[in-house]
Amino acid sequence: MVPKYAILIIDGAAGWPLVDRGNKTSLELACTPNLDAISREGHLGLTNNVPPGMEPSSAIACMSLLGYNPEIYYRGRAAIEAISMGVGIDSDEAIFRCNLVAIKAGSMWSYCAGHISDTEARELIGALNAYLGSDEVCFYPGVGYRHLLKIKGHPEVERAICIPPHDIPGKPITNFLPQGDGSNFLRKLMKDAEAILHDHHVNLERIARGAIPATAIWLFWGSGAIPHTPPFKEKYGLSAALTSGVDLLRGLGLMMGMTILDIPGVTDNLDNDFAAQAQGALAALEQHDLTVIHIEAPDEAGHSGKADEKITAIEKADALVVSRLRRERNLRLLVLPDHPTPIPIQTHAAEPVPFLMWGPGFATNGGQRFTESEARRTGISIANGYNILEEFVR
Repeated sequence: MVPKYAILIIDGAAGWPLVDRGNKTSLELACTPNLDAISREGHLGLTNNVPPGMEPSSAIACMSLLGYNPEIYYRGRAAIEAISMGVGIDSDEAIFRCNLVAIKAGSMWSYCAGHISDTEARELIGALNAYLGSDEVCFYPGVGYRHLLKIKGHPEVERAICIPPHDIPGKPITNFLPQGDGSNFLRKLMKDAEAILHDHHVNLERIARGAIPATAIWLFWGSGAIPHTPPFKEKYGLSAALTSGVDLLRGLGLMMGMTILDIPGVTDNLDNDFAAQAQGALAALEQHDLTVIHIEAPDEAGHSGKADEKITAIEKADALVVSRLRRERNLRLLVLPDHPTPIPIQTHAAEPVPFLMWGPGFATNGGQRFTESEARRTGISIANGYNILEEFVR
């Protein structure tokens, strides 16, 4: 019988030992009986999904683990999210990620404006468009705090040096504002947005109930249009479907010609319906050869520095997703984070992560648990993560 394939991306699940938790990582602290069981049965090792010299972003790491070399195909994250959102990019346009953030006393208070809701964020983005939108500038609402800004007729902005807000938690923003060519245009937009957001009723209501307000926008990950990417089926001979709660992964899937699954309840955080996501992904295998399940919650917890939430997210993925996948005896499963999101630094790290291949054709290599240390102990290492797909579907 021809096997089916599933890739489970537990975003940001890897990390560093926590001094106050017995020097154990979140993966080591989590109770993961299902991952541990298939680790004893499958092929465990380490993979480096971020090529040397490239930023350890989910865009680069996930592009890599899905079998595409980021050094060839990556041109910027915002453009990938634009694909998911149906936002076109002409040759004289640039696109930027536009986070709603909270700045307090000159420092980055919250990279996500306290995980502002979709409804609230859409109203704020609408207000920004009403006051700042023009033939040159247009804001596009996304998911939660994640939005896009398109700029027309200012090619210099693509050369601006921009730092993601989740890289600077609690730090003064002065030294991390856009720098270099095009930065003045971006800085002015960010400054003008502050006045619009300051007195908006959405923020006043958030303050009144003790929630973090969206005090500013933060522009980064700028890019132009992205190059052509060969379809996944053409490259690997398999039809594929993908489920995720974020536009980045949906955009990557569309770039690769995958079917994007619309599963009710799939979100970017702990309120994600893990069970529905697993069931929907498995159902997609009736029409597809391979399904990709992307779980964002551990990464969000890592960025927020919340160890308990990160551990809970990993445990939910194990109990509600892996438990269902391991019941499928004709399924070949690849489980891995894209990158580490260590709690101590609250951002991504460019380090190898554990991977596990399980199912027909994969023999045990002595692993006991799905952890960084166990993966390292096997001695198996994939230097270039964009090669892992070929080994998985061989």
